Formats: sequence, C-alpha cells, structure tokens
Amino acid sequence: MSIVEYKSEVECKSDIDLSHERCRRFKINPNQVSSKKIIYDDTELQKRFAVNRDLILTATPYMEQLTNFVKGFNFFVLLTDGEGCILNAIGEEKILSEAFSMKMIPGAFMNEENIGTNAMSMVIEIKNPIQVSGREHFIKAYHKWTCSAAPIKDNEGRLIGVLNLTGYIDFVHPHTLGMVIAASNAIEEMLKVKNYNKAQNTNDRHIKNVFNSIPIAIITSDINGKIKICNECALKMFGNKDKQLRISEIKDLIEDWDKVKNDACLGKSISQEVNIMALRNKFRCHLTANPIYNSREETIEIVYAFEEIKKVKKKDNGQAYYTFNKIIGEDENFIKVIQYAKKIADSKSTILIMGESGTGKEVFAQSIHNYSSRIDGPFIALNCGAIPKQLIESELFGYEEGSFTGAKKGGNIGKFELADGGTIMLDEIGEMPLDMQTRLLRVVQEGTITRIGSSKSIPVDVRIIAATNKDLKKEVELGRFRKDLYYRLNVLPIYLPPLRERKKDIPILIEYFLKNISQRLHKKDMVIPNEYLKKMLNHSWAGNIRELENFIELIINTECIPSGYFGDDDCENEALIDINSECLKLEYAEKEHLTKVIRRFKGNITRSAEALGIRRNTLYSKIKKYEIQI
Repeated sequence: MSIVEYKSEVECKSDIDLSHERCRRFKINPNQVSSKKIIYDDTELQKRFAVNRDLILTATPYMEQLTNFVKGFNFFVLLTDGEGCILNAIGEEKILSEAFSMKMIPGAFMNEENIGTNAMSMVIEIKNPIQVSGREHFIKAYHKWTCSAAPIKDNEGRLIGVLNLTGYIDFVHPHTLGMVIAASNAIEEMLKVKNYNKAQNTNDRHIKNVFNSIPIAIITSDINGKIKICNECALKMFGNKDKQLRISEIKDLIEDWDKVKNDACLGKSISQEVNIMALRNKFRCHLTANPIYNSREETIEIVYAFEEIKKVKKKDNGQAYYTFNKIIGEDENFIKVIQYAKKIADSKSTILIMGESGTGKEVFAQSIHNYSSRIDGPFIALNCGAIPKQLIESELFGYEEGSFTGAKKGGNIGKFELADGGTIMLDEIGEMPLDMQTRLLRVVQEGTITRIGSSKSIPVDVRIIAATNKDLKKEVELGRFRKDLYYRLNVLPIYLPPLRERKKDIPILIEYFLKNISQRLHKKDMVIPNEYLKKMLNHSWAGNIRELENFIELIINTECIPSGYFGDDDCENEALIDINSECLKLEYAEKEHLTKVIRRFKGNITRSAEALGIRRNTLYSKIKKYEIQI
C-alpha cells in the first residue's frame, strides 16, 4: 500500500488534536520525559519477550537495515508490541543514549495512556502509518524529533506491533515514513512466510515421518532417471558412511534400468530381482516399481521399493557455503592469512577472528569449517549483537517445555545442540552480555550445555569460532569482557586486514563484483572510467569489502558514479560506460580526434590534413565514413 492511500494530513492533524484532548483526560504531564509505565520486573519482561519472540527475531534484521540506510544522521529504531511496550531498540549511539536517558527502553510503554501523542501511540489508535513531528508530540522533550511509525499486523489484520524510526527534526524527510512502511510490510510478509513455513514444515514432517517409517528402501526418480527423493532406509542401503546417496541417476544404481523404465512408461507394475550397484559390492535385491502420473495421465516419475531394512535417524544439519577457493585476493599478507587459516582449520582449538566490519569474517569461518574434518557436520552462525540480551540464552542453549510463559510445547533446541558434531560461529562476540559470557566460558571449558528450565548437562562436540570487530583486549581492560573468556577464545587468533591495507586486491574485487552483480541483476556489463578507478584505489573503504560490493551494486543499478562519494563535491555524476559501447572502439577515438582537429582549423581541409599527417583525399574519405559535419 502506498503512502498516499492513508489518511490525509488534515485528517491526521485532527487525530493528533483529538489525541491531545485524551492526553489531558489521562492527566499526562507534557514536561515528563519518560513513560509512566515501565516493566522493571525481569520475570514479567521475560514473559513479554517470550510471547513476542518471533516478532523480535523477524523484525531485527529489518531494523538494522533501516539504521544502515540513515547511518550518520542520528536515527534510532524502536519495535513495540501491539500494546506499545518497547521490545527492541537499535540506533546510533548519540541519539539512542538520549532516548535511553528518557527511559525509552525495552519494557517502557509508548501508548497514549502513558506518554501522550507520539507516532507509536497514534498507530496503535488509528492502525495506520503516521509521521509525528516537533510540537505535534505531547511530551515537550520530543519536540526536537520527528517520529515515523507503521503498524505490523498478523494474518488476520490484528495489530501485533509497531515499527518506529526517530531522528532529529532537521534530518527527516517525508520519504522516511515510506521507508518505515516498506520495512513493516516486509516484516509482515516475512511473518506470513514463517507461519506458512511452519505449517508446511509440519506437513512435510508428517509426510517425511510416514515415508521414513516404511521399513523398506524407497527412491523416486523422474522419467529420465534423475533421483528426486529417497527415504532413510534407502540411505542406509545405498549411501556411504555419512548417510549420503552420492549417485544422482537411478541407472547408476539399478542394472538394466532401461527395461524398468520402459515397463513403467507402459503403465506396468514391476516386481523382480535386480542387480544393485551401490558403494559396496554388487548385490541382488527385490525391486517393486510403479509409475506416477500427472493430471493428463502421463508418466512423470517412477517410485522404486527395495527390500526391508531397519530405520535410520537422519541428522538435521546447518550448512556452510563458502570455501577458501571462493575467497578473492592476491595481496601477499592476505594470502598468508588464508594459508594460516587452512593450517589451523582441522584443529579442535577455539578460533578468534578479528577484523573491521565487512572484512569477511563469516566467509573465513565457513571456509575453515569446510576445510576441516567437520565438513559433513552442521555450521551454525549466531550474531550476538543482533539478538536482544533477553533471548541470547535461549537461542544458544535452548529451553525445556514450561520453563517460561510462551515456551514451545516440547521445549526448543539451542544453537549449540544444533551445532553438535560441527562448528558454531559466534559473531560480534564483543556484544555478548557479561552474565552470558560466564555461561559461555563453562561451555568452552567443559563441553556441556544446560537448557533453560533444566538441571541436566548435555555434552556437545562443537568447534567454536568467535568473531569481533572490537578490540577485545581493550574491552577486557574496560571491564566489558571477561579476561578468562578472552584467553579461552583467543587460542588461535586470525586478523583480517581492512581493504585499505589490501590495495592490490581492490581492482580484482571491482572486476569480480562488476561481472557477478551485473549477471545477477541482468544488467549490461559496465566499465568504470580510469580516473574513478584511481579514486577507488585510494579510497579508505571504511565498510571494507561489504562497502565496495554495495557501491558496485549502486553504480550498476544507476549506471553512474554519484558525485561527492570520493570527496569531489563539485563533480557531476559520472556516467559509466557500457562495455559494448561504441565509445570503446578505436574508430570512435579516431572520429573524435578528427573532429577536434578539423574544428581547430575551422574546417580548413588542407591545414587539417597536414596537422594529421595524412593526404587530403584520405581525410575526405574519413570525413565521409564518419559523417563528420564541417
């Protein structure tokens, strides 16, 4: 829904005026700077976080994206529940500290009864997006701010939360509200997808359980023999020690498969003994095969049933996609870092990856996992800075059924249990609260975890890779990070250099991103002018590889380099050059040069030919060829 479809400015103003009347009825003091109602009880607050867990986790990435869009202009983002209770707050330190000083903290209520007119209270009242600016706020301390808020609704259209972006009044644009609306819509859609996925997963698990409970090996293939699915009995019979069915075509498994296919295409049911070619020696097996039809009664798949075997439980694993051969770089020091990472990849010791934001810490963590003997195990990543501290413990260690209000039936498995047999990456470890650091230290030392609401210790075999963009040694000195945990994590340190220290790699990365992003976005291949390549080489790239990649995506989408990006405030937007453009051809350069010389001599062909060092007839031929106007 677009912004213009909501209430007009006049209607919104009347709503605000009416809200002020209500504020007086509620006897709210306009000079107060904090909510009248704040949940200080940790148990009560924990219950509210648990009830809104899905909303918090779904909204957090979009809140971070909003703050990134307006980074440098002092904004903060609030998420409240449907009653106006703040669930999460993210933003730049200056304005966020100012908000916290006014008790705009998790647990505080921003509804009309408690704080008077503001964007969040208005959204709760009218169920539509709104922007409230300056003196439109009832509380005088908010007059320096503009707040843009939008509702978050569930599948039935009920208000379950409010997303609010607040900044100083001088830096807010009407389009700010549009950004918030887009983010709230995205959160709603993601919640819908998650709810759909939950229902789908329930159905899938039901079908999968039925499929895997059948005590015979079952495989399906398309009509060309490509394997589609197989149950656990089939993995046991035909797979390897890692429970993987490495072959992809059924003809590589069943001898004389062509005969089986022909019978299935004729609608015949097959029941016969066949020779099986699996990872072990060839053996005979009884096969039953039947065709699967589409709505037009055409054979589209074949289902194969083999001899009965015992049921095997399949492990649910996470996955790492990056490998060292996908890491781009030729800088000598950077190559040494890669070689060192490969050397320590198969160790059981804890790794601490240090580097500025955007240097590729997770890429290295995944590559280390895929280079180790744990490659077939799960890779689980958790950003400690993106999860509210009230949820970190349950995310890491899980919880038992009934441990708190809103806990799932049967409890919930934590990230460490999910990572058993593999690797867990704890990103932004410097953001982890001190009390959680104590619990993590125990896991590192003892290799066991305890779920919330349980006294049972669960052993886990997990390789820990921690990552941070902070100086943890300084954090230890400041008392914000435990010294004992620091030394437990910093057994095998890896320092990833910032891009400004890898200038040799910048042209390589530019070429790589130009090619890959153009292909992904279905855009034309572009060329960056040399003068801007030099500026890009000397640019500081504070956001490192991530900033460079985003910049390349920006210029590919806009087909120009924005003015002022490299400090040239007076420069116009420089257009990129299509790689297939005429201006890259040698003839284009010749035409341009001929035109300049002819103009210099004011159309005098004789003098122009002499200056060019060619005959007059040759010059006439080129003028005709290039259609140069004299």
